[in-house]
This record gives sequence, structure tokens and C-alpha cells, in this order.
Amino acid sequence: MTRIRLLKDGAIGRVVLARPEKKNALDQQAAEELFAALAQLEGDATIRAIHLAADGDDFCAGADLEALERTLEAGAEVHRADAEALGRVFLAIRALMKPVVCSVRGRALAGGAGLATACDIVLAHEDAEFGYPEVRVGFVPAMVMTMLRRTVGEKHAADLVLTGRVINAEEAERIGLVSRVVPAATFDDEVDATLQQIARAPTTALALTKWLFYKLDSLSFDDGVAAGVVTNVEARSTDDFKKGVRRFTERRSRPE
Repeated sequence: MTRIRLLKDGAIGRVVLARPEKKNALDQQAAEELFAALAQLEGDATIRAIHLAADGDDFCAGADLEALERTLEAGAEVHRADAEALGRVFLAIRALMKPVVCSVRGRALAGGAGLATACDIVLAHEDAEFGYPEVRVGFVPAMVMTMLRRTVGEKHAADLVLTGRVINAEEAERIGLVSRVVPAATFDDEVDATLQQIARAPTTALALTKWLFYKLDSLSFDDGVAAGVVTNVEARSTDDFKKGVRRFTERRSRPE
């Protein structure tokens, strides 16, 4: 049985966690299917934005503990393969040249919260909840901590991973874990409006913007500005930029 559904909606590719009976818990198969779906959408020139969503009441409860139980006595290589499968998904989301928008309903916990955090934009339903409760079961939120510290800062991140507490959407927005909290009445419409807004932008501009945004993590201030200069010049050479400037100046030159 497949763990995800892959849909194409015009310029938007939708990756849907499709295991609601298990609260969309992640196992190695789910991670491998996610990676394959993202790779397929990255290679599709018609897709400009990617939407990560989930079936059911909860976005994702984290790792599939029943699947983990079956490997408790397995060797380190088995555990490494399982962990690396999800790690590849986190890396792939950041490496994609297309923006990834995650919409979260219900609970996003542990690896599920990490999956949301890996995305470029996170839109949270007003009733959504987020948490990293791994320490409660003797586990470590190991791979997600790299993203979490960058997203919310050291003190907020330590609070979440050391207490394992679950927070509501309002607090998640306050500390920067999500981009926006969206009212229940307009949730679907606002998610789609955001995706459509992104999809209307030129693909090269989107790719260069996302690349530079995350590249800055590894650069000093001076090097970041220098990389910005290079990217600025590269953007000016694209046909999309030239057409955009000409459209703007043509509108300004028209008589009222």
C-alpha cells in the first residue's frame, strides 16, 4: 500500500500524506515515496510550486512506532538506513529549486513537525499543534534539530526538544515555527491562494531566490552580500527579468 498520493494541479504539484488511519506516521517506505515524489516534481518543467499536505485529522504523528518496534533488535545498519531515508527527504526539500508550501491541520509531531519545518512556507490551521516529544520515549529529535535551531533560535528550540511539550498554532507563529496561522473558515482558500501566487512568478526567479535564501546559512555577512551581487547579475540576464521590466515600463509610459 502506498503511503502518499501525488497530484498535479496546473502549475502546482501536490504531495499528500495518505495514511490517515496511522495519523500519517512515517516509516522508511513513506520516506522513500516522499523522496521519489519530490524528485518527480522537481523534474517536471510544468510545476512551479509544491504543496505538502495530509489526509485525515492530523498532519503527521511522527515516526511509525510499530515499525520501529519491529526493528528494535536489528543492527545499526538497519537503523541507519531508516534514518537516512527521512534525512534525504529533509535535504531534498531544501535543495529543490521550487518552493514547497506545507499546510498543517491537526497535530504535527516529532518527525512530522520536522517535515513541516523543512518546508519553505508553513501555513497552520488555527487548531494545529506542533511538538517534538521524542525525549518522552527515550528518543532524540536528532535530524530535525538542525532545522529547528535555525528556524526558532536556540532558546525556543531547547524548550521544545528538552520538555517535549506540544504547542498550539498561535505560539508556533509567535516563535517563528510557522509562517502564518490561518482561520478555519478560510484555510483551504488561503492555502490555494498562496500557492497560486507563487506559481505565477517566473521559475528562474523562484529558483534563484530559494537557492540564495538557504545559501546564506553558510556565509558570513560580507560573503552573503557578495553572493547577492552575483545572483542579482544572474537574474538580470534572464528573459523573464527583461520581459518583466519592459512590461512595467510600458505600463508607466501609457497615458492616463
